[in-house]
Amino acid sequence: MTGVVAGDTYSVTVGSQVVDLPLVQVAPQVSIALLICVDHGVRFAETAGRELARQLEPFDVEIVASVATMGIPLAIEVTRALGLDDYVILHKTPKIHLADAIAEPVRSITTDRDQHLLFDRARRRAIDGRRVAIVDDVISTGGSSKAALNLIRRIGGQPVAFGALLTEGWLWRSALGEDATKVHALGSIPLFRHRSDGSLEQDWGPGS
Repeated sequence: MTGVVAGDTYSVTVGSQVVDLPLVQVAPQVSIALLICVDHGVRFAETAGRELARQLEPFDVEIVASVATMGIPLAIEVTRALGLDDYVILHKTPKIHLADAIAEPVRSITTDRDQHLLFDRARRRAIDGRRVAIVDDVISTGGSSKAALNLIRRIGGQPVAFGALLTEGWLWRSALGEDATKVHALGSIPLFRHRSDGSLEQDWGPGS
């Protein structure tokens, strides 16, 4: 589904909702449409979480996991819509309760440095041996998504699905490999290449 570029924003459909996203340059000739879930309000997250949960219901999910911080509102709403009462968060910022955390290296398109996903060992029983749906706002390069999958498996969980509000571009498919089939999203957005005349070209990947 193709959105519309209007000035410095890109209009995209996220399930039943349409949002305008700011275009942000992340490399010399590349921009992205930036979705910040927390900027779109409670109703947006509630509706998106309910619609994403419908796609995840067939996988008999026992617990939801997400990556801090942008994925937290989505994790809450998906958990609620699935009729569950518990979720876990994979952190990127060290905190006092994460001093002995299980760590997995990660790098994402919106950060300029290597990071780690951190999981609180005290929460291991919530994941070990259970069917896990990982949710996040956007899957882009697949770096954060792959790290989340690796970490959940190291803890002993079984990732059965990966839910996202949006997929971005195509690089995530090769990064995730066979796990790419686990991805379920409410919409998709391209990357944006800068033409010599200053205009933007939507890049959906090879063959687009």
